[in-house]
Amino acid sequence: MKVFIAGFQHETNTFAPSKADWAAFNAGSSFPPYRRGAEIIAAYAAKNIPIGGFIDAARENGWSLVPSAWAGATPSAHVTEDAFERIAGAIAEDLAAALAQGGIDAVYLDLHGAAVTEHLEDPEGELIARIRKLVGPDIPIVASLDLHGNITAQMLAEADALATYRTYPHVDMADTGKLAARLLARRIARGTREPLHARRLSFLLPLNVQSTMIEPAASVYRLLKELDEKHDAVLSFATGFPAADIAECGPVVWGYGDDAGAAVATLFERIDQPRSQWRLEVLEPRAAVARALSLAEGAGKPVVIADTQDNPGAGADSNTSGMLHALLAEGAGKRYPGKIALGLMFDPAAAAAAHEAGVGAQIRIGVGTSVPTWGGRFSDKPVEGLFTVRALSDGVVTFKGPMFRGGAVQLGPSACLEIDGVLIAVGSGKSQMLDRELFRFVGIEPEAMKVLVNKSSVHFRADFAPIASHILVAKAPGPMAADPADLPWTRLPATMALQP
Repeated sequence: MKVFIAGFQHETNTFAPSKADWAAFNAGSSFPPYRRGAEIIAAYAAKNIPIGGFIDAARENGWSLVPSAWAGATPSAHVTEDAFERIAGAIAEDLAAALAQGGIDAVYLDLHGAAVTEHLEDPEGELIARIRKLVGPDIPIVASLDLHGNITAQMLAEADALATYRTYPHVDMADTGKLAARLLARRIARGTREPLHARRLSFLLPLNVQSTMIEPAASVYRLLKELDEKHDAVLSFATGFPAADIAECGPVVWGYGDDAGAAVATLFERIDQPRSQWRLEVLEPRAAVARALSLAEGAGKPVVIADTQDNPGAGADSNTSGMLHALLAEGAGKRYPGKIALGLMFDPAAAAAAHEAGVGAQIRIGVGTSVPTWGGRFSDKPVEGLFTVRALSDGVVTFKGPMFRGGAVQLGPSACLEIDGVLIAVGSGKSQMLDRELFRFVGIEPEAMKVLVNKSSVHFRADFAPIASHILVAKAPGPMAADPADLPWTRLPATMALQP
């Protein structure tokens, strides 16, 4: 069986300040750089990304792969029209060529599900529809999706089957590619599409409460797997990305199989009631630091604070200074000198100044940036002061944590800066603080810290929860709203509640 494979990955925060242009898909920072053709198979096989899992499953099934293009960019504001059309155009061109040169038997797409472009609210649905037009009604199209996908009616209608991650942090990305392969095998064996059942929830889920490492999401996904087995179904629950101002933003439950309707109804009810289960405590910056310092007194492990509203994995730029201001205002570094760390701060100018000055030098600079957030507001001003350069790095980081073990990022000139006993990991590239190596590469040993401030919402839990005594969530000013009700929505239906 010949399977055409391609990918387009972007999580779009329509309230964020920076767009994803063509250069963003070629940067190779948080995502691998744009690739096309056979190099996709060589680069992604056995990697913990969906297309890697699908490639491995295809080999096990004896399927032949016809690789096209794969593109991913760091979450941000809208994907530019130019970037999307380049990617979609390459996929369509390769597909037309494959159809003309002997044909194909199926299509697999590695998608996110929460992309928005300058000209399209639902680019993934549009991409699937363009492919459907080329291949006709009978060739199966399956896709894997991120747990945060905003799943649209068009996606469900045009594809034969869709499958989402079942973990957040996403440690099962490759497994989801394999699940998509399983859905494709079921579709081929059946000869027709399996019955689809889908239900949309009527409230938005804040990002922080979606973690499957805590309740209630942990229990919800356990139930999902139990229902799969009981009903011989393949279920998915996309929690949605609650920062995309589109008409179909929000959580969706769906499943495939002859008895999937009963399974979907049971899972929907477990998620929908009681809605109060989906509420999570979020602290103001200084309150979060004060509590962390208090907890750290008797703790043998670091207290971790999530700087969730500056999460570059959700559209922010990882460059706001609110939590740094809070650490300094609460005297955190003076209380525990050299045992308080924040990262990863995206500040190319500060990193360049550190490299020019050298290790041990003191430099008077500003660190962080005041960035526009929703409603015309701005985040805190940079922290101005005398910083000591503690370490320098070329920014090449190889991950060792559960999410991207073995993967590498290129962050450019990077440094560890210290001010008043607080250590700051500064990079020239953006990366969510989801792996302890993103502290270690500039000489900060995370296990030795009393307090760690991570620019992340949930992904950090995969690698940091094992070393954390406590985990707190802070709401410092930034582009990614911890509370969807804070955002100036214009496209959501009146029936969609902004909070559980």
